[in-house]
Amino acid sequence: MKHLYFRPAFYVPALRLSLTTLLPALALPVLVLTATLPAVAQTTGTTPETKPLDQVAIDPATTVVATVGGEPIYLSEVLQQIQQLPQQYQQAPMEQIYPPMLDRAIDTRLIAKAAREAGIQDRDEVKVRVKRAEADIISEVYMTDIVKDAVDEDTLRKRYEETIKGGADAGEEVKARHILVASEDDAKAIIEELKQGADFAELAAEKSTGPSGSSGGDLGYFTADAMVPEFSEAAFAMKAGEFTEVPVQTQFGWHVIKVEDRRALQPPSFEQVQPQLAQDLTREILTKAVEALRSGVDIERFGPDGSKLPAQ
Repeated sequence: MKHLYFRPAFYVPALRLSLTTLLPALALPVLVLTATLPAVAQTTGTTPETKPLDQVAIDPATTVVATVGGEPIYLSEVLQQIQQLPQQYQQAPMEQIYPPMLDRAIDTRLIAKAAREAGIQDRDEVKVRVKRAEADIISEVYMTDIVKDAVDEDTLRKRYEETIKGGADAGEEVKARHILVASEDDAKAIIEELKQGADFAELAAEKSTGPSGSSGGDLGYFTADAMVPEFSEAAFAMKAGEFTEVPVQTQFGWHVIKVEDRRALQPPSFEQVQPQLAQDLTREILTKAVEALRSGVDIERFGPDGSKLPAQ
């Protein structure tokens, strides 16, 4: 389509996606829970939704879900672990995914307690990893603060309107039906029947060999680049209500085409593209913020062998 090209609207929160792209990934271990997660999360073809947090009338940061040796484990810890799971597990119902994740939080607390008692936290390599993890976390929070007030609905609607205006001359699409047959003679015979007043949809249902025959040859609305060139050239050359008086040949066979409507290309709605707009705007803001931080700072780069790399 030659207008606004927006990528598929499966929604990934724009801020987290952009932060993941621009900042180092936080290297937290994710255990494989295939053996412990409910079977429904592994085998079913359905995609049950975990209940959104905004529907739960509790504060995850203060709600205690377990105690280990008197130390509390909060709901927020369990929810954070769920968010680190692969997407197919995150979609499991909360009542099924919660028990194994609570057990995991308890086990993590026990392991951490044993590790501290063994003095693991005093090892140099552990201190380095903790320092890196801290840098990742505070960097993400810092960049989140930069973005959260800049990416609101008003800003996104303004960006949407600007994008729509940019595609105002995007062209047309047509609504058409067609009858596909194997030979030119068969197509010519159908054209003669149409000239005598036969109903196009009925002929398509009776004689078309194409998959749309059962629906009267209906192809719906389409743009020129959605069809093979020979088909599009014929369809877009006609006015609404006209049909081809000369059969159209493509690699699929011989076509008789009827155009039922023409209209200006319809842009996607704001709701359809809002996630993509948020993602793009967030990435722009973060990129500019990082560029500003680099400005005026003396940065030197070195290769794996320790040799100095050319300045960028």
